[in-house]
Amino acid sequence: MSAVDLTPAEAARWAARAGLDLPAERHAAVAAVANHIHAVVSILRELDFADVPPAAAYHPVQEKHDAAV
Repeated sequence: MSAVDLTPAEAARWAARAGLDLPAERHAAVAAVANHIHAVVSILRELDFADVPPAAAYHPVQEKHDAAV
């Protein structure tokens, strides 16, 4: 485990802080899922999107449907 991984005890503490009732048998599973999500997001943060325009620049084109069924 790295220093940034969420432990089951921390998952329980954060759930309690958020007002969620998290049963003890779910602590490890929640921590594992949170760590997986963090790993995926970390990879996405490393991607270079410098040549991609912002979402506000996207303008979908209305397609004409002229085919007969």
